[in-house]
This record gives sequence, structure tokens and C-alpha cells, in this order.
Amino acid sequence: MIQSYSFGKITIDGKEYTSDLIIYKNTINDKWWRKEGHNLHLEDLVDVLNENPKILIIGTGAYGLMKVPSELIKYLNEKDIRVIVKKTEVACTEYNKFLQTEDVVALFHLTC
Repeated sequence: MIQSYSFGKITIDGKEYTSDLIIYKNTINDKWWRKEGHNLHLEDLVDVLNENPKILIIGTGAYGLMKVPSELIKYLNEKDIRVIVKKTEVACTEYNKFLQTEDVVALFHLTC
């Protein structure tokens, strides 16, 4: 569960992280980086797609500067993955809402 988020910092299950990350069902990848910094590409999601989540939550940063192309969302939807794209603070709330009841993976850009 995410306890808190502020610019550049997120606390999950009592542990603080200061880099962009992916939360899987049983693990956290706190070394996540994208091919093109503030633009999300399909190549950035290879491991995520291997998890086959029902819901993918994408936190686009405190100010929403990470871009998620509509073509990527359409592709994920065609794979029967529901995509929720929000600024990171709101995305954290969404993640906590689905955590106990759904098969969810979350990607969080922690800064801008």
C-alpha cells in the first residue's frame, strides 16, 4: 500500500523510494527508466505486459509532464488492460483503491 507521495518521494509499505518505479503484485522495480525520459513507449512496458495485469495505473508526475500516447493506451486496451493515467498523486490513490481487489500494476514518475 502507498502511504504517501510528494514530489520525488513515495513511501510504500513503510519503505521510501526516490526514483521512478513499477509496482508489481509481488515486487517493486525501483530502477525503472524510459527510453525517452518524459515519453512512455511500448518498449518501456515489456516486463509489465509479461505480468498481464487487468489494470495498469500510470502516474505521470507531480505536474503530469510524462506523456502517454493515445496509441499506446489503445494498444493496451486491445490487450484487455484497463489503463488509468493520472498525475502521480491521484494515481497513488487509484492504486490503493484497486490494490486489494484487482490484478493491478502501477508505474510512477515521481518528479515533474
